Amino acid sequence: MKRAALVVTAGVLAAAGAVTARMVFLPGALDFAGGTQVDLARYAGASPTGVPAEMAGADPVAKGKYLTEAADCEACHTAKGGKPFAGGRAFKLPFGTIYTPNITPDRETGIGAWSDAEFLRAVHKGVGRDGARLYPAFPYASYTQLTDADVLSIRHYLATLPAVRQANLPNTFGFPFNQRWLMTVWGAFFNPDQRFRPVAERSAQWNRGAYLVEAAGHCGECHTPRNLMQAMNTRAKFAGGQAEGWNAYNITSDRQSGIGAWSDAALGQYLAQGFAPGHGAASGPMDEAVRLSTSRLTPSDTAAIVAYMRTIPAIASNASPAMAGPASASLSAGPADNPQGKLIYAGACAGCHGWTGKGAMPTQQLTGNRAVNDPTGANAALIVLQGMGRYGTHGAYMPAFGKTYGNADVAAVANYVTGRLGARASRLDAGDVARLREQ
Repeated sequence: MKRAALVVTAGVLAAAGAVTARMVFLPGALDFAGGTQVDLARYAGASPTGVPAEMAGADPVAKGKYLTEAADCEACHTAKGGKPFAGGRAFKLPFGTIYTPNITPDRETGIGAWSDAEFLRAVHKGVGRDGARLYPAFPYASYTQLTDADVLSIRHYLATLPAVRQANLPNTFGFPFNQRWLMTVWGAFFNPDQRFRPVAERSAQWNRGAYLVEAAGHCGECHTPRNLMQAMNTRAKFAGGQAEGWNAYNITSDRQSGIGAWSDAALGQYLAQGFAPGHGAASGPMDEAVRLSTSRLTPSDTAAIVAYMRTIPAIASNASPAMAGPASASLSAGPADNPQGKLIYAGACAGCHGWTGKGAMPTQQLTGNRAVNDPTGANAALIVLQGMGRYGTHGAYMPAFGKTYGNADVAAVANYVTGRLGARASRLDAGDVARLREQ
């Protein structure tokens, strides 16, 4: 009996060990590509780091500004309605709320008194000026790939910004999540603390795209699912994740659930303008990423990102079903069990988007839009609540209806839109929308 119990216990421990090992020993960012990763000094092609060739003659401040925008620093370090880079933006996580810090050059509340070495340590290792471990909501597991020169270029640009006196807000994590020393263990497993190493067999353009996507743009932080230890599960690289309550969709080369069916031109236009015909306009955190980062990249860098993304292995995701085609123009089409949603759509939505979802203008087309085709309805509801900004020359815009409609009404119209124009109707209720409002 004891022997049998020991065998069972050993089997359970072995299984638990295997699961844990699979969780903590993950593929590196470029492992999927094969080939040989080499130190930058040994790469035979043009350097994939720094600013693009078009900016080789630019002054140091312009170069730092470009890299700061490529790294999308402003979005996270600016509270909604607040001063740029002054911090205070709240990120609500399952175990509490974290507030981004002030990174203006104010010496008391910002980073004006930091040394270059302290700034490098924070960006590469996730260790603050006082030695406290930083939470990986700050994407140092991606930023660790940035070269020292690029990190310092960003730091020197930030030093040219107006100093803002704004104290940092304390996080609200409870025990044990408020124990920062635990991030030492997390970092040991999930932060390689290694600068970017290009793949020798790949082109300079591909490696430039890899540097922009993996290091500066840190795209995987939103578009890759997390494991139980809140690390990016790189075995499902870019297969879809979450950001501030929004679904960050699959951006692998899968043709149905990813971006494999997008043309190079469509991908480039989406990154540059936040809109691509037949695919809709960016919204939520992706709206910010376009406005504050990807729209400011040079055409050569946009092309490099597209070239790199084309090589990401396809992963099919059930969260993104096949796109629904245009809906019937008949008013009687669509979900028959949602009269409230239909009534709101008729009064507030149909004038721009039409009953077929084609829209009065290309930017107003709903068919082909992932948010509308998403059976969870989360992004559709958030767009209703928060609206959408403006993008490039296309001028895509939608007002926020969060103050106009209550939670039950927002749930009803989101369910109606996804049912009429998407793959299948979402099943949101007032409680779901209330939680989305909190994001």
